[in-house]
Amino acid sequence: MTQTITTETPTGTTTLARVTLWVTLALVLLADALDLIDSTVTNIAAPTIAHDLGGGAGLIKWLGASYTLALGALLVVGGRLGDRFGQRRLFLVGIAGFTLASLACGLAPNPALLLTARAVQGGFGAFLIPQGMAIMVRAFPRDALRTAFALFGPLLGLASVGGPVLAGFLISADLFGLGWRPIFLINVVLGVIGFLVAIFVLPAVPADRTVRLDAAGSVLLIAGVFCLMLGLVDGSGSGWTLKPALVAAVGLAALALFVLRQRTAENPLLKMTLFRNRGFSFGLVVGLVFFAVTTGLSYVISLFMQQQLGVDAKGTAIALLPLVGGIIAASFAGMGLLEKLGRRLLLAGFALTVAGGAWLLLLVASLGTSVSLWALAPAVFVLGLGMGAGFSSIFNIALGDIAEDETGSASGSLEAVQQLAGGAGSALVASLYIGMTGVSAMTATLIVVLGLTVICAPLVGLLPKKAFVEEH
Repeated sequence: MTQTITTETPTGTTTLARVTLWVTLALVLLADALDLIDSTVTNIAAPTIAHDLGGGAGLIKWLGASYTLALGALLVVGGRLGDRFGQRRLFLVGIAGFTLASLACGLAPNPALLLTARAVQGGFGAFLIPQGMAIMVRAFPRDALRTAFALFGPLLGLASVGGPVLAGFLISADLFGLGWRPIFLINVVLGVIGFLVAIFVLPAVPADRTVRLDAAGSVLLIAGVFCLMLGLVDGSGSGWTLKPALVAAVGLAALALFVLRQRTAENPLLKMTLFRNRGFSFGLVVGLVFFAVTTGLSYVISLFMQQQLGVDAKGTAIALLPLVGGIIAASFAGMGLLEKLGRRLLLAGFALTVAGGAWLLLLVASLGTSVSLWALAPAVFVLGLGMGAGFSSIFNIALGDIAEDETGSASGSLEAVQQLAGGAGSALVASLYIGMTGVSAMTATLIVVLGLTVICAPLVGLLPKKAFVEEH
């Protein structure tokens, strides 16, 4: 007999078969992993794509940034549209559009069409990503939701770093003589499977037609995120001239107006009460910095190996395996240690990240381009341990003091931060690296990443002492 689970939700009673529940979780994780892999899959592939299509350093920088700009600008609005029209419907629209855009990326004949298709990917990703977490919060029983939150951080963190590794092996395999194109075409296969599974399995949480989209707030948020990220990416890569500075300033001004709008709006896009919770607010800041610098650094390491050490795509993918191994080991160890250590586990992740980064800096600064991949491997592994410890703890610790009725909004906000930080971190940190030359580019990037991590570490003390899994 199939076991069923009945849970009380704000909209009524939802009954899910146990197998349906876990397939739904797998489907949501697949959608989020597709997004994070696609936001970083060009980390290794970018030099190969630029060589094949042309476009130079500009294409390398904007391959990730075009995706992230569209995703970041529309992510919160996509979540609100799901509330009004139904998360299941928006999930299906999002995964279908994402799949078609992936096909366009894989077939793109020139840089302009590729970057356009990447932006479309990000736009549909913004419709897709918020729906899964909302469905789980409203339809999953509490014990299953705890399991989901425990899995989200490490698995999505692994996906963000695993994207470049996957790309390296696919490019090296040169499937059907297609070169780099399978890194996008594989999404077509996974997207079609995900779409078909979602049609038959994804639970239909009732739409709330009383929800109204705050048009003014939406415009301010979209303009603010887009302009701020555009200015940061352009400025860090091309130099802080007047143009990128003004664009970033416009973005900050729009976001300030958005916050003022949310205080008085009848139907705000974000619950402002969340940001009165000190632990949650600082959790967002810590998560933003940690995900951005670690994802960006993994991108820069892959660029350094290819451009300075002369390693091919497959060799780079193999050289990044210690990073992936460290993430896996620490992530799953952290799931068992989280209840015992609480926020101290996150602090340990910061310490390991700094230790691995400093070790890497010492090797690069002293040996330069003569450093071997074998010499880098231990430092890269320690770096992975730090990343894994952080990925397995940030979500649950930041939610530690959140009220039960705000869990959905809070978890969605954290997921949005991870998505944005992963893509923006790759674009911004890579822009810093690309803006310099030689070994000095790598050393300068490591110094900046280590500095930001050290500055952010004391903020861990302002997060909740205990994690969500303990308190709820």
